[in-house]
Amino acid sequence: MTEPLLQARGLVHRYRGTTALDGVSLQLRAGERLAVVGGSGSGKSTLARLLLALDTPDAGTVALDGRPVRPGSPRSLRWFRRRVQTVPQDPGRSFNPRMRVGQAVAEPLACLRVPGDHGARVAELLVAVGLEPDAARRWPHEFSGGQRQRLAIARALAPRPDVLVADEPVSALDGVVRLQVVDLLAQLSAAAGLALVVVSHDLGVVQRLCERVLVLDAGRVVEQGPVAQVFTAPASGVTAGLLDAVPALAPAPA
Repeated sequence: MTEPLLQARGLVHRYRGTTALDGVSLQLRAGERLAVVGGSGSGKSTLARLLLALDTPDAGTVALDGRPVRPGSPRSLRWFRRRVQTVPQDPGRSFNPRMRVGQAVAEPLACLRVPGDHGARVAELLVAVGLEPDAARRWPHEFSGGQRQRLAIARALAPRPDVLVADEPVSALDGVVRLQVVDLLAQLSAAAGLALVVVSHDLGVVQRLCERVLVLDAGRVVEQGPVAQVFTAPASGVTAGLLDAVPALAPAPA
C-alpha cells in the first residue's frame, strides 16, 4: 500500500474553551476521494481549515508527503499552496467583482509564482470545466451559480495541485446543477489523479463522488470505511441517524 499523501494525527482544536476537534486522525492517498460527514457542530469545517493550514491545532499534526504543515506566511506556505488547493462553498463570494474571469483563474499562478504561459493555462482550464476560452474576458456576475462554481474549480486546479479540499462545494447549487458539478469533480479527479477531501452534509453527494467516508460527531471520529460498506451497514448510531435523515440518495453514475 502506498504511503499517505496527506495525513493528520491526533488533531485537537478548541474555540473559546469548547473542543471542536478531539483527537481526529486521517490519511489520504494519491487519487483517493475521501468524504468527511457529520451533523452541525461535529467539527467538519474545523477539520478542513486545519488540513488547509488556515488554523493552528492545539495538539496534533498535519503533514503532506511527510513534511509538517502549519499556518505561516504566504512565502513559507507557497510549496504547500501549490499542492493543496480549496474549492469554496459559495462561488459568488469567492470572486473579486472587479477582476475579469481570466485574471481570477490565473491569480493562484501569479501569487504562487508558477512558471509558464498563464493565459494558455487559463484557456485550458476553462475548456476542462466545460466553458469556452472566451469566458476569460467576461465578469463573474455574468455567470450562473453553477458556472461560477466551475470557474472556482478551474482556479483551484490552476497550479496543478495534488489535493483539493472542498467544504460543502455544491450546497449553494440546486438540483441538476449540483449533480453536474459533482460529476465534473469526479471526472477531473480521475483524469488528473487528484485526491479529494469533500466535507458535506449531503450523503447523496458523498455516495456519488467519494470512495471512503469518515464520520464525525462532537469532534471525534465515530466511524470510517468504504462508502458502500458504511452506508449499507453503519456501525455507529450517528451514521445511521444521518442516513435516516436522507429521503433518497442520488444514484451513482454508471
